[in-house]
Formats: sequence, structure tokens, C-alpha cells
Amino acid sequence: MSDLQAAFERAAQEVQQLPRRPDNETLLQLYALYKQATVGDVQGSRPGVLDMTGRLKYDAWAKLKGVTATEAMSRYIELVERLKQSI
Repeated sequence: MSDLQAAFERAAQEVQQLPRRPDNETLLQLYALYKQATVGDVQGSRPGVLDMTGRLKYDAWAKLKGVTATEAMSRYIELVERLKQSI
């Protein structure tokens, strides 16, 4: 396992243990970066109008189309580190 992969997995665990829940926009960023890092570009069709949460998640992930897994992991780790320092 690479150092980046290990740091990414550690950050994914640390974000679950933050003392305060991040705002919704930050949660969407975390979700999108995690999905881009672990799955790649967005897959499937955009959820319908009645599934607003699903649409927001899909759109956030779709914005990262073309970002490499390595870049997504790095950005995810940086975001978690900023959250740890600000809370």
C-alpha cells in the first residue's frame, strides 16, 4: 500500500471522528472527492428531481470528471486536515 493510499484511508477514518459535523457543502466535497478517488469518474444517470440529495451528490461528483485518483486522494486529505484544524 502506498503512503498516499494509507494517508487517504486514515483521513477517511478521521473525518468520521470530527467533534462537529461539517456543513452540507463540505460534506458534498468530501463525498465527491472520496468517490472520485475510489471509483473514478461519475457513473450512472443523474437522479430525478424528487431525489434532491442524490442529485446534489451526483452533481458534486460529476464536477470532478477527469481528476485522477491520486489528485482526488490528495485533495481529500488536505480538506480533512483543514477541517481538523478549524474545529
